[in-house]
Amino acid sequence: MAHQILRGQLRSLPANGHTAFLPQIRKVVLEFCQHYPSSRNTRCFISAHLERVARQNPHVEFVIKQRNGHQPIARGFYVNGRDKVIPLHTLEVTGIDRKVQLLLDSSGAKIKPLKGARTVESTSESARGIWSGLHVDAPFTI
Repeated sequence: MAHQILRGQLRSLPANGHTAFLPQIRKVVLEFCQHYPSSRNTRCFISAHLERVARQNPHVEFVIKQRNGHQPIARGFYVNGRDKVIPLHTLEVTGIDRKVQLLLDSSGAKIKPLKGARTVESTSESARGIWSGLHVDAPFTI
């Protein structure tokens, strides 16, 4: 009886590692209102700075969407299927630039609280022992 080889098992999936980097963001959507005063800085960012950001990030699709009667938002879509939404109505142009950069740098994963996280504990003793300021020859002074 011949063994059947499943070709699906022989393929490797692209993954981040020491040989490759795959950006996690795939699309950024900027939504604004043409008439709301709160969208003024978003409109300014789109007209003056978005081309530079898009040229620096050719792997990301940038979409400008006009939504009249709504506050401006930036929405990032990620390869893991999640999205993040950031309201832009209270931000200046530089703040909008920082928030778009935050979306570009983010992985799209849920934010996990560090509070209550387990601390790292070793099962073996340190080779140098536990450091203490009482065991130094000259105490450190400021």
